[in-house]
Amino acid sequence: MAAGMAIASEGGDNNIYNGKITAFVILSCMMAGMGGVIFGYDIGISGGVTSMEPFLEKFFPEVHRKMKEDTKISNYCKFDSQLLTSFTSSLYVAGLVASFVASSVTRAFGRKPSVLMGGAAFLAGSALGGAAVNVYMLIFGRLLLGVGVGFANQSVPLYLSEMAPARYRGAINNGFQFSIGIGALAANFINYGTEQIKGGWGWRVSLALAAVPASILTLGALFLPETPNSLIQRKSDHQKAKLMLQRVRGTNDVEAEFDDLLKASSTAKTINHPFKKIIQRKYRPQLLMAMAIPFFQQVTGINVIAFYAPLLFRTIGLGVSASLLSSVFSGIVGAGSTLISMFIVDRLGRKKLFLIGGIQMFVSQVIIGGVMAVQLGDQGTVSKGYSILVLILICVYVAGFGWSWGPLGWLVPSEIFQLEIRSAGQSITVAVSFVFTFIVAQTFLAMLCHFKAGIFFFFGGWVVVMTAFMQLLLPETKSVPIEQMDRVWREHWFWKKYVGEVDEQGKMEEA
Repeated sequence: MAAGMAIASEGGDNNIYNGKITAFVILSCMMAGMGGVIFGYDIGISGGVTSMEPFLEKFFPEVHRKMKEDTKISNYCKFDSQLLTSFTSSLYVAGLVASFVASSVTRAFGRKPSVLMGGAAFLAGSALGGAAVNVYMLIFGRLLLGVGVGFANQSVPLYLSEMAPARYRGAINNGFQFSIGIGALAANFINYGTEQIKGGWGWRVSLALAAVPASILTLGALFLPETPNSLIQRKSDHQKAKLMLQRVRGTNDVEAEFDDLLKASSTAKTINHPFKKIIQRKYRPQLLMAMAIPFFQQVTGINVIAFYAPLLFRTIGLGVSASLLSSVFSGIVGAGSTLISMFIVDRLGRKKLFLIGGIQMFVSQVIIGGVMAVQLGDQGTVSKGYSILVLILICVYVAGFGWSWGPLGWLVPSEIFQLEIRSAGQSITVAVSFVFTFIVAQTFLAMLCHFKAGIFFFFGGWVVVMTAFMQLLLPETKSVPIEQMDRVWREHWFWKKYVGEVDEQGKMEEA
């Protein structure tokens, strides 16, 4: 049941963490990873159904009229509707609120109850969406989906990082983004199939099928084990936590890691208000990263592709079916590149992948913007050859995101916080992500209308800024045990003056 792969701390400490990659860990993380599938499925489905004419005609008739009848309107403005973007972005308002509630649940009751509540809320939202008879019912269903995503995104990355051995934490946590990619890819296939259904009700099938991954997550969460970190943090029964750690690592010799968990827990239990604690000077680098990383992840421009790829493909002149099929191709590339990232992130490290992905995304965005500016225009069309070129470049962009900012945007925040601020820090990360996802989702169609092809240069500029930021200010966290992560900040050329250094007795002194 377990592979004989020793896990050791490579951070230069005397402590050695023993353990194996066990089937128990893999199965637990696969089940928790369904939290990523529901998120990805929603991203893919919402983008697809908003390109289906029966859906637009029923819920957004003004958009449908502009698309079919208005020959004078710019190609970039056909889908500019605040009500239409509210359908997409309402989920993230609910997710923002839910993420803070989830922080308290995760800290007080454990990671497992948060995963369970996320699955149940998403299940209810999928039922409402599939049965919607008016736009209000549709958006209320989206709000419930947002509650589900808020709980899942807050708890699942923490769960994966705490269950994973230090050396393979990157690969296992990147499974969350891979799950998002699988969910989006499944949604793209389903949208392509349901669009062919005669009678114009295929969109109902697309929305209702969100119940499948939600049901798996909800039922599976009932059988998930709690993480040793959470057991130690919440309960005084250390023996139970040690037994769980032994089971997770596949060995009885876990003393070094268990001692570090106990030390981290004793510090965490002295903290009654983690949100007040995290604003202290010594946690300033973690707080900045908790806000900067999700912000940058959203201004990569990925939501241009994730939410509105079918609409974008329709903008360059493709039909509904061709647009949905093109989204399938980009979805395959996204999932495949994230899978590659799982195998290389713990070898190359986080910073190298941020650099490679940043360069790749910037170059592809600039070329896409150039092609659309020269070839499309306001009322023009793009030839078949240039349409294929745009699709290829979008796939290049998606691949760059898939092995860099996609998975690392979840991995790095989930591993950089000490236990006493970990739940609060993850909630801030998720909340900032939802705020800017909402802003981008709500404003993108209007931005596309006003910026036109320049939208790609806008996001490309942000990619340059964020790539430089990560190279300068992010310490490499590869293979560092999660309970010893404070060391990387004390050794960083810039952050050590904020965090403090360790004296000969191993005590931290404030800078």
